[in-house]
Amino acid sequence: MPGAAEKGPIVVAIDGPAGSGKSTLASRLAAELGLPYVNTGLMYRALAHRALAQGVDHDDGPALERLLRKMTFEIDRSGRPPALLLDGTRPPDGYAASEVENSVSAVARHPEVRRAMVELQRGLGREGAVMEGRDIGTVVFPEAPVKIYLDAAPHERAERRARERKGSARVAEGMAERDSRDERVNPFVPAPNAVRIDTTTLGADAVLNEAVRIVRERLGGGT
Repeated sequence: MPGAAEKGPIVVAIDGPAGSGKSTLASRLAAELGLPYVNTGLMYRALAHRALAQGVDHDDGPALERLLRKMTFEIDRSGRPPALLLDGTRPPDGYAASEVENSVSAVARHPEVRRAMVELQRGLGREGAVMEGRDIGTVVFPEAPVKIYLDAAPHERAERRARERKGSARVAEGMAERDSRDERVNPFVPAPNAVRIDTTTLGADAVLNEAVRIVRERLGGGT
């Protein structure tokens, strides 16, 4: 769908639980639209990783906010598609390590951290982006013209994560624990005007095709 970004800033908000296919869809849709891809979960993992590395207490919200304020997030618009940079470089794979993932909910539960993150995320999406997370369509960009909510059956979400994690035996249990923690920190409240896609039985191509249809419909069919 070349040229979508030429119509002016477009924000596509993609929300949903872990393992629903948000990252796969968001990255592919961003490439299709020629827009930056912003993974907000990665931003929280980057903060959790930095806090672990520097020994910042995950119970100390003000200290975590100060640490976050020292980090820089920006869009590298020279890439195709444009991508998120942390402190001038692409985030490393280590942010998916279990130690980091297990710390994300603790870091994200602090109101001051969430407020600072929302501020950063709004700045990143100001010129248009495909942004994924848990509250993009309700908190970060409630005015986004395109809102998509992905979901999938728990067993399918766990199987996808197991494949990503090389078949870890504790993936299903770990995902249930993460769902429980995330629900306490930031309960899912899908935007009332979001289009829901159940990805349980859909492949990545089918999900992308449906998302492209939704974008065209929401933007008046001219994309």
